[in-house]
Amino acid sequence: MSSDAESKFSVVDLFSGAGGFSYGFLQTGRFYIKAAFENNLNAQKTYRRNHRNVEIYNDVGDALSDEIQAKIGKVDVVIGGPPCQGFSNANRQKNHAISQNNSLVKKYVQVVLHLNPMAFVMENVSMLQSEVHRFYVDETDLETISKYGIKTSSSEIPLLDADFLFPGVDDIAKDITRISEYLWKEDDYLSLNVVFKTRNNPKKLCASLTKHKKRLLVLANKLIAFLDENDPVLINDYSAGIAIKKYFSAVETDKAARELCASIMPAIMMQRMFSKAKEILDNHIKVERYSSENGLVAHVTSMTVIDYIKSILEASSNGYSITSGVLSATDFGAPQKRMRFVLIGIKSSICDDVKLPTGTFTDANYRTVEDAIKDLEEIETATELSDGDNGFELPDAPKDISELGRLLRDSKNLCNHVSTATTPEALERFMAIRQGENFHSLPSELKTTYFDAERTQNTIYLRLKYDEPSGTVVNVRKSMWIHPVKNRALSIREAARLQTFPDSFVFCGNKNSQYQQVGNAVPPMLARAVADHIYKYLDGVCS
Repeated sequence: MSSDAESKFSVVDLFSGAGGFSYGFLQTGRFYIKAAFENNLNAQKTYRRNHRNVEIYNDVGDALSDEIQAKIGKVDVVIGGPPCQGFSNANRQKNHAISQNNSLVKKYVQVVLHLNPMAFVMENVSMLQSEVHRFYVDETDLETISKYGIKTSSSEIPLLDADFLFPGVDDIAKDITRISEYLWKEDDYLSLNVVFKTRNNPKKLCASLTKHKKRLLVLANKLIAFLDENDPVLINDYSAGIAIKKYFSAVETDKAARELCASIMPAIMMQRMFSKAKEILDNHIKVERYSSENGLVAHVTSMTVIDYIKSILEASSNGYSITSGVLSATDFGAPQKRMRFVLIGIKSSICDDVKLPTGTFTDANYRTVEDAIKDLEEIETATELSDGDNGFELPDAPKDISELGRLLRDSKNLCNHVSTATTPEALERFMAIRQGENFHSLPSELKTTYFDAERTQNTIYLRLKYDEPSGTVVNVRKSMWIHPVKNRALSIREAARLQTFPDSFVFCGNKNSQYQQVGNAVPPMLARAVADHIYKYLDGVCS
């Protein structure tokens, strides 16, 4: 290790993504990165390009091995943002009872305990501190709950609506063997569900049925083949199969399509129930009981994610003093209204009263979209990734460039200035939307693409306002964010500027992955503020 590294604090970055968190820590000059853990291959490429000489591991679970710990050595700080989607209704609408990402939060806690750093920082969605984000208690949690006195409460996992109940359905839900016998292959379920999801849009429903006709008829033959008139599940399957064949053998009208959806609904609902029940059993979720008074419900025990984290790491045996709360990136100089939950832990022996950093920017001097990207306005974007990867030679900066623009414009070669090619339909929409407006501002004749136009999120087809910070940067390609004054999609580089990545930080991978990496990242400017705050504690200056 160099003498330079010896004078700095060592960092391990878990779920590092492209490396925005690491980059912010490095910018302080007080930290160096020993290792990063990230399983996305494109994000790994980006991390390697921008953080040379850092060992990158694919599986965060490797950080728990004695071999890797010996290789890494002493670690001063662990940072990271484990994916966490909680157990909100949104997950159940997607036919998942359990978000597998939540196990990664547990992994983060386990790694902190294993590496025993002087400090740790966890960054996540602002809702993490709410009651919505919970773990369903599984059998492996019982000892941990008892050891650390973690608060739990009763929760319910709805499995099947009352309209579809039949005698003995709860017995099936408890039996993995019977579930496996009834559960369709994933491709079969998806081929029917993709049609069922369009049931409220007649035009899309008929188009979807036509598109998937061949696969649906193959499925229909499978469902018809196993009729048992004494088995309610197989009766529903049989009815769905007959309905599919009937639809395609007659005149394919809107009315016939709606009747088909009504006929396949019981089979679809049953398959969703089997899938959820299997998740519960596969994940060893502790079920207190099943009830069927108002539909089939699994009664389980749950604990909030934040209670789980704090109860374990604040325990006297582990010795961390913890603070947490929501920070706004705008308060720390980013031109973006990004609200993120940040949890900071410092060994109590260093400081027993930890506080969150305080930003120095306010409504009076928030940085704006214009501050971040105005100097790129007249530079044409590439639509081919290869051109963007090679980059463009930047002309001299305009004289009126903002302080932020000058800070981020740290390279003569501009990479990633790539946007999605504008179709005639998209261009028509772009021209109709003014700054601050979105998809809902369009006339009805331009809203034909989306399944349910009225429920489309306000971030879709959003034209940014130059004189304000942007909203939370996500995958702006999927959301089709529009440049404030140009009739085109926002480029990868412009999205990266809003996240406060300088131009010298280059993203790798395919176009969608680059947009996604930018959206997933911790803004380096926010990360740096947290890092500045952390090293003061490690220097022995409680603040």
